[in-house]
Amino acid sequence: MIENVIIDDQHYAIIVRAHSFRPGIQFVTPDSYSQQLAFMNHPAGHVIEPHVHNTVERSVETTQEVLVIQSGSLQVDFYDEDRVKRAQAQLDAGDVILLASGGHGFTALTDIEMIEIKQGPYVGEEDKTRFLPRSA
Repeated sequence: MIENVIIDDQHYAIIVRAHSFRPGIQFVTPDSYSQQLAFMNHPAGHVIEPHVHNTVERSVETTQEVLVIQSGSLQVDFYDEDRVKRAQAQLDAGDVILLASGGHGFTALTDIEMIEIKQGPYVGEEDKTRFLPRSA
């Protein structure tokens, strides 16, 4: 199952729930995103031909990130441009989320292991602005 987090017509995130894969390959992000997310489901014996990726110049203006929940549960809070919490979602083992825009914060609901994937290089504190949430 694919869930889109949309607040005031702005796309904040795409959540791919565990075990929601259908046969074949499906991209769940629009071509305009700098981070592309697809899921694949192939039967035993399926071959993906060997290949290399060509050098292609791309322009990345903002960081988008993907979290893969390996174990445990994570609460994701979504914040608008005024830093007001507008939505939340719970992710569990096997779920994947692409954070596309807006602000976000996390609370581990249980012990958690997750993988983060985003454009690099990571430039530390220059890469993000931390904030205290505001009330609606």
